[in-house]
Amino acid sequence: MSIQAASKVVTESQNLPPTDSRERVKQFVQKLQDDICAGLEQLDGKASFREDSWQREEGGGGRSRVIRDGRVFEQGGVNFSEVWGDTLPPAILVQRPEAAGHGFYATGTSMVLHPRNPYVPTVHLNYRYFEAGPVWWFGGGVDLTPYYPFTEDAVHFHQTIKQACDAHHSEYYPAFKRWCDEYFYLKHRQEARGIGGIFFDYQDGNSPLYFGPNPNSSAAEYSNKVGKVARNWEELFAFIQSCGNSFLPAYVPIVERRQNTEYGERERNFQLYRRGRYVEFNLVYDRGTIFGLQTNGRTESILMSLPPLVRWEYCYQAEPGTPEAKLTEVFLKPQDWINYQG
Repeated sequence: MSIQAASKVVTESQNLPPTDSRERVKQFVQKLQDDICAGLEQLDGKASFREDSWQREEGGGGRSRVIRDGRVFEQGGVNFSEVWGDTLPPAILVQRPEAAGHGFYATGTSMVLHPRNPYVPTVHLNYRYFEAGPVWWFGGGVDLTPYYPFTEDAVHFHQTIKQACDAHHSEYYPAFKRWCDEYFYLKHRQEARGIGGIFFDYQDGNSPLYFGPNPNSSAAEYSNKVGKVARNWEELFAFIQSCGNSFLPAYVPIVERRQNTEYGERERNFQLYRRGRYVEFNLVYDRGTIFGLQTNGRTESILMSLPPLVRWEYCYQAEPGTPEAKLTEVFLKPQDWINYQG
């Protein structure tokens, strides 16, 4: 064997996941589901999660937990899934063609919460892990979608996430925050879904920080400026754990501040109107929805992210100077929330 070939073998072996990788990630995302559900039930104080276990005919299954008609949460779900099969769906193979021809394994937890009070923001979380032959990667993120936003809430949410990222690499938050602003964007509306958070995908030992479809985006430019960031499986797994465990500290204080704010029909109607944007994004763009449907996942679990009530209004325009107008004019524009002075 030549020196070059031997070096390649060593490098590839260093980038392989540990033999117990699947079980370790599975146990973590299951515990994250348990911890989040326990924290949310305590926060709501009225409703409890209903659990439905399901099996996938092609391999795998999961447990879906839904909370409804609570004091705080009108509806929400926190899901765990673990699936495997002969081939990854086309939507993923476009980005990772080297995974073609290999069986795959995927596990993760995903969550969407739709609070009752319009002053409490909707929130989304997803952390996942894939293996396909020698190919593996982590992905996920968390983001906030307020209806009547507050600067202190946006700052707190982003600061908490940044602290979790900074514990592992100082470039994670600025790169993944930019990617989040790019990803949670409704192109047909030319409008962001919310105030962002972090988003990342296809993170392995060799990937750039940004591995998205737009080479000219702000996230891509930032990632190119940073250059290669050497990581291994253990370091990325530790990063995912920190991100997941930061959710309750990031979200619960916001709910506690806003849950008793008085509201009327105007605020409720605006909340239902803005939920329509959430539905549009999840049905048109969301990768988790697309992956679940393309792999024959449980439809009820995939679509648990949709709100129980929603409305659309033809050619709606918020009155100038109102809180409703401020949402789109200020909060749905990409902002440096860590240093925001508005």
